[in-house]
Amino acid sequence: MSRAEAVLPAEGQPIDQVPIVRVTGLEKSFGPLKVLDGVSFAVQPGQMVAVVGRSGSGKSTMLRCLNGLEDIQGGTIEICGHQVGRPGSWNKAQLRSDVGMVFQSYNLFPHLTVERNITLALTLVQKKPKADARRIALAVLEQVGLAEKAQAYPEQLSGGQQQRVAIARSLALSPQVMLFDEVTSALDPELTVEVLKVMEDLSRGGMTMILVTHEMGFARRVAHSVIFMHRGRVWESGPTAELFARPQTIEFQQFVGSVL
Repeated sequence: MSRAEAVLPAEGQPIDQVPIVRVTGLEKSFGPLKVLDGVSFAVQPGQMVAVVGRSGSGKSTMLRCLNGLEDIQGGTIEICGHQVGRPGSWNKAQLRSDVGMVFQSYNLFPHLTVERNITLALTLVQKKPKADARRIALAVLEQVGLAEKAQAYPEQLSGGQQQRVAIARSLALSPQVMLFDEVTSALDPELTVEVLKVMEDLSRGGMTMILVTHEMGFARRVAHSVIFMHRGRVWESGPTAELFARPQTIEFQQFVGSVL
């Protein structure tokens, strides 16, 4: 098995545990442009995996494929028991409940309170009673440190607070896996810190997470493993400390040298 295809266990977990995410030979094109070219990796339950690489390397497209937001042209995606990308093999609503995704833009409804932004999917999609949905909303807001903002509107919040609400909205659906796509790239440094703290707390709580990030210090400190993407491929992957200490390719050496 090549280093780029290795199945890496989270700390303290057996190496033979069944992966909760397995991607094999993933291919994605936009017209004549091949964006993903045979991407393969696996993620164990409870693992935080940081996906790094230069702009245009296919990181965000790969993440969108995992959540069924992009059709794929080849390969397979198995995530939380869903065979994503194969017609009839997965339920879109159930996938979105099992696999939460938080984007760079907060995508909050400006005319709804923070609480209602969170309860909307619970009542409309999961058909939960309003009282249960409200209880869940308050619990996840407490989890991200924003319990006092339940009745506020998005415009009354800072960018970091809005991003934490977006995380809470995904957590409310009780996902098995969380995907984060450059969630701090639009934030000032002091707001970035508060969002990264929430993500670190989630990881410590055992949440399986895949994050596309340019926050290399955070990735190096918190992630169990790192995937380096280059030219639409997994160029290197491995345990975080090992990968940064001993890069195997000139491309990753140059990347690390340019960002650290």
